[in-house]
Amino acid sequence: MEETNRKILSLLASDGRLSFTELARHTGLSVSAVQQRVRRLEERGVIRGYSAVIDSEQAGLPLTAFVSIKPFDPAAPDDAPDRLAHLTAIEACHSVAGDENYILKVRVASPTALEDLLQEIRAAAGVSTRTTIVLSTPYEGRPPDF
Repeated sequence: MEETNRKILSLLASDGRLSFTELARHTGLSVSAVQQRVRRLEERGVIRGYSAVIDSEQAGLPLTAFVSIKPFDPAAPDDAPDRLAHLTAIEACHSVAGDENYILKVRVASPTALEDLLQEIRAAAGVSTRTTIVLSTPYEGRPPDF
């Protein structure tokens, strides 16, 4: 992949809301050249969507935790992601190898809200949980090195 396209991808990975004007300024291209490159990247399936960067702490969700889940019944259907999809405090759900089946990244407003969410997770998915609370985040959401 050409270096200029890598730069565009890196910029958009950092902030999917960047305007074509901003992309042009950072890459040294004209606005129309950036538009064409982005359109081609979309057509090739390299860019499949855009997301806004949201500061969860500023949004009133200062507590981040990782919740590992494991079904009470190992023979039960593996449908925890579907059963938990309605819980918007779950920011990410990762299928993992190891003792647990999934690790959930959650963001909530308080320890009490986390306790309530854990009860909802257990009831909705029929799972046991193991929770790790994040104390600080030195970095997160870094764009990939294209």
